[in-house]
Amino acid sequence: MTPIPRLREHSGPVLLSYGFRPLFLFGACYAALAILVWLPLFYGEIALATAFTPRDWHVHEMLYGYIPAVVTGFLLTAIPNWTGRLPLQGWPLLALVIIWAAGRVAVTLSAEIGWLAAALIDSSFLLLVVAATAREIIVGRNWGNLKVLIPVTILGLGNAAFHVEAHVFGAADCGIRVGIAGILVLIMVIGGRLIPSFTRNWLARENPGRLPVPFGRFDAAVIVLSSAALAFWIVEPFGQATAAGLFAAGLLQTFRLARWAGDRTLRDRLVIVLHVAYAFVPLGFVLTGFSAIGVVVPSAGLHAWMVGAAGMMTLAVMTRATLGHTGRELVASLSTQLIYAAVFIAAVARICAALEPRWSELELHVAAFAWAAAFLGFGIVYGPMLWGLRKT
Repeated sequence: MTPIPRLREHSGPVLLSYGFRPLFLFGACYAALAILVWLPLFYGEIALATAFTPRDWHVHEMLYGYIPAVVTGFLLTAIPNWTGRLPLQGWPLLALVIIWAAGRVAVTLSAEIGWLAAALIDSSFLLLVVAATAREIIVGRNWGNLKVLIPVTILGLGNAAFHVEAHVFGAADCGIRVGIAGILVLIMVIGGRLIPSFTRNWLARENPGRLPVPFGRFDAAVIVLSSAALAFWIVEPFGQATAAGLFAAGLLQTFRLARWAGDRTLRDRLVIVLHVAYAFVPLGFVLTGFSAIGVVVPSAGLHAWMVGAAGMMTLAVMTRATLGHTGRELVASLSTQLIYAAVFIAAVARICAALEPRWSELELHVAAFAWAAAFLGFGIVYGPMLWGLRKT
């Protein structure tokens, strides 16, 4: 990811000069704090004034709270590179951040302000993101990137469905699956673009030899078939047909990842972490396939996707983008490597907590504190880069 070549003159706070700066910082800090609240909430030690059940509040704030902030930060920074148009800055960017934060407050206080008011406030953020993204891509005539709108729109629709389903039925299930599917499609599309590109660039410079296979019909077919398996899973999460589709998607995603030559990038932690993060995508498909036929509990696969794939991928992208866009060398420092290790530990511990109930309490605490350490670590290490002056 290269620095944006064009900038509107900005005399305000540096934090508001690029979309990635406030949204990466606040999104990461919220990801950590929401998990630290979740543990005592889960054990009944505290209560929130939310209309959601404790589980639904936790799931919603991970799916539709922290992840949309990070995705939006990425899009607001990448789209000017794609289109050549000026990035969102200053007051408009601040307004978008405030709307995102208002959604977090509204969801947490939804029992006080009413579920409908909370839903409208919360849903407005992703609605604005879709509208802004569509406008920039269309005006910039960058038609090839219109496909990015599909998973972001799915995420927005899933958020609205989550609110309605939780209000009508007392718990959200379909809205959770829609949100997870939207995030996975984003990872498959954007990750499938970034990972081979960054891998090729590093290998061509540092380790000549076998390179990632360029995007082709195989990749497109894997994305389509995996998306179809997810769509079927949304409608019918259990059954042999669902399991077969998920297993097939997991196998295809494994082959896709193997074509990207990740085994040759061990010396560059900024690159290998992307491959490790993507490896949780096929793992999640396989575990969710087993849950569809009752072999394992559903949370094993869901957390492989959300803690492993989404959690590690967002940290990998945030660290790399922050280094690149603030003029720093693209090298993973020791502190950055510890951040990656922490989120990896969180993913493994959370999956193990689902697979081995006898140790689940310990593993839940390990997963929660490792997750919080990773995202708070990002805030501590990268916060000064995000709110400070660009290093030249």
